[in-house]
Amino acid sequence: MVERIVAAGRSVLVSDGYDAFSTNRVAGAAGVSPGSLYQYFPDKSAIVDVVVDRYWEEVAEQVAASLADRIAEFGPAMVRDTADALVTALEADPALLRVVARELPLSRNHARLEALERRVRDLVAAYLAARPGTGHRPQPAVAAWVIVLAIENLATRWVLDGPAVTRDQLLDEIVALVGGYLLSASVTTGSR
Repeated sequence: MVERIVAAGRSVLVSDGYDAFSTNRVAGAAGVSPGSLYQYFPDKSAIVDVVVDRYWEEVAEQVAASLADRIAEFGPAMVRDTADALVTALEADPALLRVVARELPLSRNHARLEALERRVRDLVAAYLAARPGTGHRPQPAVAAWVIVLAIENLATRWVLDGPAVTRDQLLDEIVALVGGYLLSASVTTGSR
């Protein structure tokens, strides 16, 4: 029953959007009475939370698996494969991505997105710290933060905006961006 309600919740969230999302619509889509739905979920927020948690977990699993599989061979191929895994994960349900990225209030999504970013960022930072010769960035944690946010934002915007950029062009540009960033000399700006 819970799975049926969650699947219906995902479907309603995608078809109707966050503003029109309601427990009555979810109950109808699940083929259950609103009273039955309330036995499992206290309100619409609880359903949205499960749908969004599962969505980000799916994305995180794909990206972390790709990164973990290639972590021993950091370089252009690993960056490309990881970015490609992220694009693939985001493309799997662009309608849900649109709702999650553009319709949900930031407060409902921020912690989940931060958890995904942290998971990937920690893997990248650990790799960069273990291999100081990988690039010229002095602080692996800072470099990982910049890399992860850049790739995430580029991939998300590519899926949502549908620019006149092919997937291969996007991946080539991400590889160039990360490679150029890691190999550039550190610039000291001083205190401001």
